[in-house]
Amino acid sequence: MNQLKKRDTWGSRLGIIMAVAGSAVGLGNFLRFPAKAASNGGGAFMIPYFISLFLLGIPLMWIEWTLGRYGGGFEHGTAPGIFHSLWQKNRFIKYFGVIGIFGPLVIFIYYAYIESWTLAYSFFSLAGKYRGLSDQAAMQSFLSGFQGLEKNQYFQGLAPAYIFFLITFIVNIWVIYYGIKGGIEKLCKWAMPLLFTFGIFLMIRVLTLGAPDPAKPEWNVLNGFGFLWNPDFSALKSAKVWLEAAGQIFFTLSVGIGVILTYASYLSKGDDVVLSGLTASSTNEFAEVILGASIIIPAAFVFFGPVDIQNIARSGVFNLGFVTMPLILNKLPLAEIFGFMWFSLLFLAGVTSSVSLAQPAVAFLEDEFDIDRKKAVAIFGAVSFILCQPVIFFLGRGVVDELDFWGGTFFLVLFAAIETILFAWVFGMEAAWDEIHKGADMRVPKIYKFIIKYITPLFLFFILGMWFWQEWLPIIFMKGVSADNRLFVLGTRIGLILIFFILGVLVRIAWRKKRKREEGFR
Repeated sequence: MNQLKKRDTWGSRLGIIMAVAGSAVGLGNFLRFPAKAASNGGGAFMIPYFISLFLLGIPLMWIEWTLGRYGGGFEHGTAPGIFHSLWQKNRFIKYFGVIGIFGPLVIFIYYAYIESWTLAYSFFSLAGKYRGLSDQAAMQSFLSGFQGLEKNQYFQGLAPAYIFFLITFIVNIWVIYYGIKGGIEKLCKWAMPLLFTFGIFLMIRVLTLGAPDPAKPEWNVLNGFGFLWNPDFSALKSAKVWLEAAGQIFFTLSVGIGVILTYASYLSKGDDVVLSGLTASSTNEFAEVILGASIIIPAAFVFFGPVDIQNIARSGVFNLGFVTMPLILNKLPLAEIFGFMWFSLLFLAGVTSSVSLAQPAVAFLEDEFDIDRKKAVAIFGAVSFILCQPVIFFLGRGVVDELDFWGGTFFLVLFAAIETILFAWVFGMEAAWDEIHKGADMRVPKIYKFIIKYITPLFLFFILGMWFWQEWLPIIFMKGVSADNRLFVLGTRIGLILIFFILGVLVRIAWRKKRKREEGFR
């Protein structure tokens, strides 16, 4: 019975901080952030970025840590149970919590495959497989061949990519199988320090780059940082820049997904969520603002100059990571070693994030259906493996973009808005404030009482309103989607609706079972 079942716990405060930081530090820190900053006003982008951090990111981090710990006290590790614990009189609120399982599952479906590319390229770097490639077209062809988008001299099919996907998928399932303390915490305790070590080495190497062409001394690292950080204040007039900055904060801190709720549910009532949440956020910001901004864009400026860097910054995260960066590293001594470090860094960032994405679904099966962890992981592994297949075989058909929009963008903001209203207005700000500070070694500044209650939800509703106003109809009617891809995008949407519906049915079944069990005790 659920009352007799002992839930997993974290082994130490360092373990939970490393795990939450590992969930937050992902591919977006080293690829998405520099691209967004460089293409949205440079240094001016950091103004809405830091405003979003202080008004959205940090408040939501504290909200999710607090809600997760609170729900864990009722033996709930996922949003349906946590939301129900907050508002027991509302019989429908648990269904809104389905988003907190749906979002991570959808992101995991495509994230695990992209993560496997970083593992493959780590081996390719050491083997010197792309060593002789010296221009964008050749490196792009190498990537397309590996992805199975074309057959060429480098790859004749999808088999190599699929093998690395299988290895990556097995690594994820293996870590999740061993639980919170024995799997996720153990992984993050060694993976995060190694990740930062690789990042610092690469940053130092970039900082010591000289101008490669004596005839173009202006192509140097200092000017590369200038390109990234010199502000174009006219960009602040664009709503798009503000939305991009807010979106980056969501993406980078992993808030609004449901992962932190689950991780925090394994805390005890006396564990500090204020300092731990702030420490995890600070660790992530160091990885993003210091390391992420100091590697790829400044290095690309040195080798490609002020003209090509504009196109590079806007070329997308895949091209930045798998085309531009290998070309840069090929120009350095010890290219194989630095290439291995770069892609290993990305793999470690990816795997610490993907295991966190898997945990809400596993915790839901454990907590609400009383399924033991081995069986829960087996069910998750089988279902998610099947769901990954369309991403692999229909990569060039818009499937990933569709999954990313709904799982990693729209529902992320919607979920954040719901949990903020529940926390500040349903649970009540006074009760919430007391709950935040249970076991806390430091006090949250009182201004955040006002921010969490008023500013954060208004900011979230503004973002949602802007999306509905600017993008809703074009997205629904698939504007910009090629005629060849529309059937695949439609199929993806139908699949997402089915996943959401099935999760909703599972929540209903779980609560019916629970009600019958409670009636049996009376």
